[in-house]
Amino acid sequence: MNEQLNFIDLEIDDQIKKCEQAITIILKSINELKKTTIKSNFKSQNEEIQFFKDIKPKFTSKLIYYNTIFKIETKKPHGGERILKKYLNNELDKLKRYFDNNLDFYKYYRTGSNYLDHKYFSRGKIDIKLALDSFYFEVDHSYSTSHDFKVAKIIAHDLIQVYLEDQLLMLENKEPKEKSQVNPKVKQTWTGSKVALIELLYALHTEGVFNNGSSDLKDIAEYFENIFNINLGQYHRAFLEIRMRKSDQTKFLNALKEKLIKRMENTDDLL
Repeated sequence: MNEQLNFIDLEIDDQIKKCEQAITIILKSINELKKTTIKSNFKSQNEEIQFFKDIKPKFTSKLIYYNTIFKIETKKPHGGERILKKYLNNELDKLKRYFDNNLDFYKYYRTGSNYLDHKYFSRGKIDIKLALDSFYFEVDHSYSTSHDFKVAKIIAHDLIQVYLEDQLLMLENKEPKEKSQVNPKVKQTWTGSKVALIELLYALHTEGVFNNGSSDLKDIAEYFENIFNINLGQYHRAFLEIRMRKSDQTKFLNALKEKLIKRMENTDDLL
């Protein structure tokens, strides 16, 4: 599914057409996933919890994302920059309202908690005290739990927020920063992975090491792309993937630290 989505993302520029094709692909994949899951029984409750907490939401979140972007694009008003900014900010406000209304579960999921997983992600565990959404009572309970859809919405909302913020940045149409008049003798090209550079980019931005912390992430990313002769692409989405790693979220930074310590231990390398 992801391979097909990546393909249409590269091949189709029109956002509405892209969403239409993406939704068709995702619905087919979700249908196949459901058939496969219903045919096979879970070996344990832990396996069932893992499926409804980690696996199914990855599919459902894609559907929510592309369906929401489709609605945003088809309802986008015709007008100047001010009108479009207001419209996009209103969409961001909707995400915030959902976050505020589900703050407790956001905290539970974001902190990696699991003490309520047996209620949230096991089928047939209906507890009205968990503030269930009304639609839950109408879904197929043989293939749904009380909170797997909420997890999908959290994942999707992260992606939607990135999309909306990118749209707002494009509207701002900032002037490029003046380049230095001094050109280095040798052009330095980044030959490591893009993911590694994006990990470094976010770490440096978080630490606030550029312009006393006043630089925007977008400005730093563009600077990196220019000086290292690389296209970082959708670095916001790449960062979400980094954040969702099961282990070693800061893989590149950890490797940097280890190798630098080894170099310091070898005094000859310092010269």
